[in-house]
Amino acid sequence: MNSKHLICFTAALMLGCFSFGSQAQTASCNKTVYLTFDTGNMSVAHKVDEILRRQSVKATFFLANEKTYRGDYALEDSWKPFWQQLAKEGHHFGSHTYDHDYFVKDGPKGQVFEKPQFGPKAGETILYNEAAMCKQIRRVDQRFQEMTNQALQKIWRAPGGKTSPTLIRIGDMCGYQHIGWAPAGFLGDELNSDKHPNSVLLDQASRNIKDGDITMAHLGIWSRKDPWAPAVLEQLIINLKQRGFCFGVLPSGSQNSADQSK
Repeated sequence: MNSKHLICFTAALMLGCFSFGSQAQTASCNKTVYLTFDTGNMSVAHKVDEILRRQSVKATFFLANEKTYRGDYALEDSWKPFWQQLAKEGHHFGSHTYDHDYFVKDGPKGQVFEKPQFGPKAGETILYNEAAMCKQIRRVDQRFQEMTNQALQKIWRAPGGKTSPTLIRIGDMCGYQHIGWAPAGFLGDELNSDKHPNSVLLDQASRNIKDGDITMAHLGIWSRKDPWAPAVLEQLIINLKQRGFCFGVLPSGSQNSADQSK
């Protein structure tokens, strides 16, 4: 065998080994977890994106026009490049209500009482009919399309995960499926870091997350002294990959909803 043939044979052998390795990794990826992030104060937004890119993982983001650590708001033009980059990378997106409206209680005649955290009526308890609630959900979709020329997936998440059957029904009638999270998927980034250190949160999530679970964390939290994302997120992804998890995007029935890469 001359040197040219030897080079070709070696290259073919290496390519074959690489292909086999890729198939083996895909075969061992036999469970799915769905990483999701709510906006929060955006203080670790770029770090989260960096980690997801490095790990070749896709996630689902729920957006509200929340005040950020920079003093601006998450859906203002100052954040437009960030959302455009995430959209280009193939992540999925849902509504978190425009003014981060917390559910208070059911109202009369199929209405709901909500308390927006931001916007001109922040802190007030307001009775929303179906049209008003739909507006808060859809306004995020409209703004996201203005920034990215891409629509949200038809999903939403109520702030704090607080809902009622009436609120869920309103969202459904607006055309948006409500997405919560699994008990084991509560990643604890909004908890007190002295009482719930990152090492404990990492261990719990790495051990307890099950096939099909949806997780929930934020792109930054005001109340946590020891930031969660840099310390926990990447190692959690690595640990879950070692347990055979794929990483899907929501809604789970969407095309290519699971990233089969390890």
